[in-house]
Amino acid sequence: MALSRRGRDRTIDYWPGFVDALSTLVLVFTFLLSVFVIAQFFLTQEITGKENILTRLTAQIKQLSELLSLERANSTSLEDQMAALRANLKSAEGERDRLRQGAEGGNRVLSTQLENELELSQRAASQIEILNRQIAALRRQLAAIQEALDASEARNKDSQAKIADLGQRLNLALAQRVQELTRYRSEFFGRLREILGNRPDIRVVGDRFVFQSEVLFDAGSAALRPEALPALDKVADALRDLEKNIPADIAWIIRIDGHTDARPISTAQFPSNWELSSARATSVVQYMISKGISPQHLVAAGFGEFQPLDAGTGEEALRRNRRIELKLTER
Repeated sequence: MALSRRGRDRTIDYWPGFVDALSTLVLVFTFLLSVFVIAQFFLTQEITGKENILTRLTAQIKQLSELLSLERANSTSLEDQMAALRANLKSAEGERDRLRQGAEGGNRVLSTQLENELELSQRAASQIEILNRQIAALRRQLAAIQEALDASEARNKDSQAKIADLGQRLNLALAQRVQELTRYRSEFFGRLREILGNRPDIRVVGDRFVFQSEVLFDAGSAALRPEALPALDKVADALRDLEKNIPADIAWIIRIDGHTDARPISTAQFPSNWELSSARATSVVQYMISKGISPQHLVAAGFGEFQPLDAGTGEEALRRNRRIELKLTER
């Protein structure tokens, strides 16, 4: 029993050693974990710093790329400018060479022109000398002509005085002829008044003897009415007496004027009032010639509707404007 108890007492106890070893292992593991966490922390900080640096480097690389692009563009522009400057320089050099050649040729031309100018100047001097001699001769001729003109003016003054006297005499003679013609006109119209009487359709207006167209013509016609012939015969008698009394040296005529009213006419025979008024005046002239009046003392004129006596538009005004007028006047 005692031997067995001692035997059991001598049994080795491993648990404390195991606990110590395990504690040591835990401490080592904790230490390693702490080291790993610390290392991970610093590694994270390092990585974060490197990422920031990498971001900044990326931004700088982008800026450098943009600057490089600008520099390349500027370089291209500068190359273009350099090419343009080289072209301008080449053109300027060519122009310079051309101007040099032109200047050399111009000097030769200028020399030739100067020689020509000198030759022309010598010719001009010779011509001026000739002209001076001719001018002197012309002056002598002008002096002689002036003397002749002075003598002619003296004679002209006498002639002008005579012409003025003749003009006064002629004006006096013309005035006398006009007075005589006026007297014959008055006598002629007075004779017509006595012959024709105070008929309302035949009257004196100013220096004209007026027949209303209805007395002589039918409407739209230039043929004399038979009823009008006795009155025209009396006028012809008065004209024959007038031809006998007026001296042959007085130029006179009886002007027979045809007038219409403003209403237009358009027929095959008379396309307008001009033709109608002219035809009526011509009919009266032809009848007077048939009664022995000299054609040299008769004139026919047509005025259409453009010389009215009455500006009205009523029937009475139109009737007064349709007329044949006889006027004794100068030829």
